[in-house]
Amino acid sequence: MDDLAALLDGPRARGAFLLRCLLDPPWSVALRDDAPLSVTAVVRGHAWLVPDDGVPVRLEPGDLAVLRGRPGTVYAVVADDPATPVQAVIHPGQVCRTPDGRELAEEMHQGVRSWGNAAVGETVLLTGAYAVDGEVGTRLLRVLPDVVVVRRHELDGPLIDLLAVEMVRDAPGQQAVLDRLLDLLLIAVLRAWFDRPEAVPPSWWTAQSDPVVGPALRLMQHHPDHPWTVAALADAARVSRAAFARRFREQVGCPPMVWLTERRLELAADLLLEPGTTVAAVARRVGYGSPFALSAAFARERGESPRDWRSRHTAQAGDTVAATASKTSE
Repeated sequence: MDDLAALLDGPRARGAFLLRCLLDPPWSVALRDDAPLSVTAVVRGHAWLVPDDGVPVRLEPGDLAVLRGRPGTVYAVVADDPATPVQAVIHPGQVCRTPDGRELAEEMHQGVRSWGNAAVGETVLLTGAYAVDGEVGTRLLRVLPDVVVVRRHELDGPLIDLLAVEMVRDAPGQQAVLDRLLDLLLIAVLRAWFDRPEAVPPSWWTAQSDPVVGPALRLMQHHPDHPWTVAALADAARVSRAAFARRFREQVGCPPMVWLTERRLELAADLLLEPGTTVAAVARRVGYGSPFALSAAFARERGESPRDWRSRHTAQAGDTVAATASKTSE
């Protein structure tokens, strides 16, 4: 697994919310949902993305935008023109209302996974939202700015066209197909973004190329279940324990065992969302000797037990799946 693959290995949508938006001007939608990450692609027409604390950006066909959500606030507006007043607000659970609170789901329904103020739409957008943060990973969310815009020429492949076709299909297993396409689209966007010279990667990313720290990071990434110690990592790097610990802190910004603990718990959080898995099985896969040891570390760092984490995030994802199924069947 290369360095970029290690970072991008996290996205695993499960019952993601996906919608095709068919819109005639004037239109303006404010985003106030609690999705940690969403992807919007323009298929036809254009859209203005207006971040709450940034400069408006015009999106053309083939362009994509990745947005980090901020629960409890309108973090962006998508509109035909930045001056168009907001006509709809997307709330947590992907509930859509007018600014004065009137429900719009029935009024704006346009068929399978389709929504908007027109049957055809001068502008067509595809939007996908990850239901819970465990589906994209804490490290990935930390790396991203609030808004990433990638232009059509930066992407290679027909993913947007394929997603547009699959979005309106209602076949067995279709949700799984859409989940994987959303993952691929996100990875394509992030790969293009990381290729930009202006991208500012985090310290642990740049440390991957360090001749001492880089090999140690890869060992911990690839083998989180191994009982690593600072001494063992220093031996692998062929430097003294003190020199390794000092260089690791300089390059990454924290001690090796702190980084390893964060990596293990992030991986555990993701694995806990896999159907049928147990806390004991997850503990073995991420290097904890017992489910009790994992639970204690998880609660200490995240403020809740692994079981509570799984229950809460499974319930959130289930609500999103139910909402998506409801809109599809209407």
